[in-house]
Amino acid sequence: MEASKTIRVLIADDHQIVREGLRSLLEKEVDIQVVGLAKEGRTALKMVQDLAPQVVVMDVSMPDLNGIEATHLIRKDFPEVKVIALSMHTISRYVINMIQAGAVGYLLKDSAFRELSEAIRLVAIKNQIYLSPGIAGIVVQKCLANSSADSPIFSALSSREREVLQLIAEGKPTTEIAKHLFVSIKTIECHRSAIFRKLKINSIAELTKFALREGITSL
Repeated sequence: MEASKTIRVLIADDHQIVREGLRSLLEKEVDIQVVGLAKEGRTALKMVQDLAPQVVVMDVSMPDLNGIEATHLIRKDFPEVKVIALSMHTISRYVINMIQAGAVGYLLKDSAFRELSEAIRLVAIKNQIYLSPGIAGIVVQKCLANSSADSPIFSALSSREREVLQLIAEGKPTTEIAKHLFVSIKTIECHRSAIFRKLKINSIAELTKFALREGITSL
């Protein structure tokens, strides 16, 4: 198949067996090329810039930078790139958060091998949205209920605050977070104070529970 017809795909998942398994599956498709593998969201963001994939298959729960925030940043900086979420979670908040972040597909890991190539073609070529049957009902229910699907992680916190939130919830100290994000300790302390104030949370334990519930981390 001509190179121009080939769909370039990046796979981001923190489990090597999943990354390799998905690559092995997709390599059998003549119209799909796996251009890279990333083990967490921050690496995926850098690889999108370097490798210019058309589609990113993104795990929701990853360390350092989760799939929700990585998707948000990819769609912000590279709006032409399509993101398909890949998760074991059917929790409504995970699904809604990924869609709000900009994902145009959501697949469950137990069905990914059957559905993935089809989903990639639908989002890349036909510009359609793909939802696994197992979670499509969740989105429909949210729409029919006409309830606020907006999560505090998007309505209250900035992108950088969400990054800091995940790192705090994963137990990283302020000095390490500052070094990791290339900012001052004072800046991280300001972000930390803002996070607690905006979320009306008073302890690290509460913050960690919030991060787990919202799919920010999967400790």
